[in-house]
Amino acid sequence: MADIKSEIQIVHATREDIDTLAKFNILLAKETEDKDLVPEAVQKGVTKIFDDPSYGFYMVAKTAEGQVVGCLMITYEWSDWRNGVFFWIQSVYVDKDHRRKGIFRSLYQHVYDEAKTREDVCGVRLYADLENERAQQTYINLGM
Repeated sequence: MADIKSEIQIVHATREDIDTLAKFNILLAKETEDKDLVPEAVQKGVTKIFDDPSYGFYMVAKTAEGQVVGCLMITYEWSDWRNGVFFWIQSVYVDKDHRRKGIFRSLYQHVYDEAKTREDVCGVRLYADLENERAQQTYINLGM
């Protein structure tokens, strides 16, 4: 069996991914905070970032067959101290069947590498809910 990471492609999400991104956000809220989100509101919220890229962007992990199996959202924070923008990583989700296979590591590495190539980006920050201990442990294990 091939290494799953070699079969995964990390790309910027497109409008074609909106339904999956909305679904993943709903699952994320339920799993991590036991919150039931309003699907229509989430759909509009995800769509908004494609309508106005000044809010940020999504990255997705896709299988060779084109199935989205993971995602994260980047939002921007201006830093007057550094005269640059921080990439804030949020809304991280990996499909249950694809967890513990390096998907998040690949997503993070892609974002980190992209940030290094942009003169306007001064750093990468990660948001994790205080009660999401599983995510926090994952980030610690990755050296973040």
